[in-house]
Amino acid sequence: MYLCYYTYPGGSHHSPAVAPTLTAAPQAATIPVTEPLLVPATQATLPHQTGLPTLTSQFPLTVCRKRTSDDLMSQSPMVTNGTSPPHLSGSDNEAKKVKLEQSSANGPSRVVHIRSLPPDCTEADVVQLGLPYGKMSNVLLLKQKNQAFLEFLDEQAAVTMVSFHQQNPAQIRMRSVYVQFSNHKELKTDQANSFQNATAQAALQAASAVMGGPTEDGQKRTTLRIIVEHLVYPVGIEVLYQIFSKFGKVLKMIIFTKNNSFQALIQMSDPVAANAAKLSLDGQNIYNGCCTLRIDYSKLNNLNVKYNNDKSRDFTNPNLPSGDPGLDQAMPFGASNFSGNNSAQVSQMSSYGVPSPMGAARLMTLNAAAAAGNAVLLVSNLDEQKVTPDALFTLFGVYGDVHRVKILFNKKDNALVQMAEPHQAQLAIAHLDKVKVWGKSIRVTQSKHTLVQMPKEGQPDAGLTKDFTNSPLHRFKRPGSKNCQNIFPPSTVLHLSNIPPNIEEDFITEAFQEHGQVKAFKFFPKDRKMALIQMASVDEAVTALIAMHNYPLSDTNHLRVSFSKSTI
Repeated sequence: MYLCYYTYPGGSHHSPAVAPTLTAAPQAATIPVTEPLLVPATQATLPHQTGLPTLTSQFPLTVCRKRTSDDLMSQSPMVTNGTSPPHLSGSDNEAKKVKLEQSSANGPSRVVHIRSLPPDCTEADVVQLGLPYGKMSNVLLLKQKNQAFLEFLDEQAAVTMVSFHQQNPAQIRMRSVYVQFSNHKELKTDQANSFQNATAQAALQAASAVMGGPTEDGQKRTTLRIIVEHLVYPVGIEVLYQIFSKFGKVLKMIIFTKNNSFQALIQMSDPVAANAAKLSLDGQNIYNGCCTLRIDYSKLNNLNVKYNNDKSRDFTNPNLPSGDPGLDQAMPFGASNFSGNNSAQVSQMSSYGVPSPMGAARLMTLNAAAAAGNAVLLVSNLDEQKVTPDALFTLFGVYGDVHRVKILFNKKDNALVQMAEPHQAQLAIAHLDKVKVWGKSIRVTQSKHTLVQMPKEGQPDAGLTKDFTNSPLHRFKRPGSKNCQNIFPPSTVLHLSNIPPNIEEDFITEAFQEHGQVKAFKFFPKDRKMALIQMASVDEAVTALIAMHNYPLSDTNHLRVSFSKSTI
């Protein structure tokens, strides 16, 4: 280390007449260092001043120690890429800047340190920054510190990157970041952080694929086509944006139904982000056991979004009008994918787990209620003469596990239904609101209550409140159950299961004819334990499901009934 001394005439340090000069410390006081932070000043480099008296006294002012790169990065306002904060100005600050530029505390390394990252920065963003300079072998993102380390296969690539950004400050997501060599010679990541390692490797693989050359049509693709299989719970633009923005900036998005499946087109900001999302998310489930993502590249290079609503969104232009929420208006890039009958399209979307497009406001209401953790539903316009807690348990149990049911004592055409989970309540709203039950269109909405209270001991209830928490008839007790993959809205066709081998078609059809007209029946060819039965109307199918689910066919077999998307 070096000591800084001021030299004053006559031994007085109070004299303002003569400017101070910086002089090297006496040899005895010198502490050897390998990489000095301060450049030693010699008489040869100092401006020549005449008339200065001889040194009579020296006053040590500051002792400076060499700091590591981590100290500089976390504490010093200076950066080693030659960029200084705007509040530093004047000749003294310029001198400090020059000295720091000349310093080489961190020599060349394959590892580049990047700091002052934006809070929403991803591994893909960091990899994208290093993409022009060469192949990368590892990336480590420290979100809490807004820092990252990027390791190149070749040291020369790192040297090129740091040299370039000394003159051209780097930017990530419209924010200036600082690039410099790390004092690490290689990166060793913690294998315990499996998710972080997976996203990092996905970003690196994406970069490797992009650097391998363009696609067969000469384009480096940024638009993904997503198909959601086993769509049990509603998936909208907000859900997909939250998932895909983890891998980079999402520019545009369109959701629609095609070939009897829920699909989406998502345009990412760059090929690395698109490839990283594809590698990481393809085959993953949004929810446990259902809503499986199948991801491939789209042939479209740029999405033409004209409206911002619940079917299309341009995240780069929030000022777009909402437009017509119909599917033909929400799909400006190719309405030919859909028929002209919009009501048919809505019905088709509903049959695959997507709520009817009643507008973004209603969707946001449902999402907000689910986020608030409210699993209690208010069901109104029921038939007072036919409604029972068991009937509502069976009907709403198609879409989730019902814990409690209360029919209101003073208004028996209203009831409260408490589901096990908020998203199950949301699913029940999407499929049962305005469905005819016993000839009346019921209304299903979120309740202001968060819990269905059981009556106090001794309080008259007339059997209007019932607790089903421990019922053996719950369909979704086991996580990942196949029942999660077979949830559909009310339809004329019902799926029957758990049929014993000695039961014939006539026995089943006669039992169902007590609740409506049976149009068709068919056993499964390879599994006679299951069958399909078609009623004359959806209203009759709903009534039959309520009455026939758990119907005893033998001492050990009870019939299982659910709605089906199949036809006979």
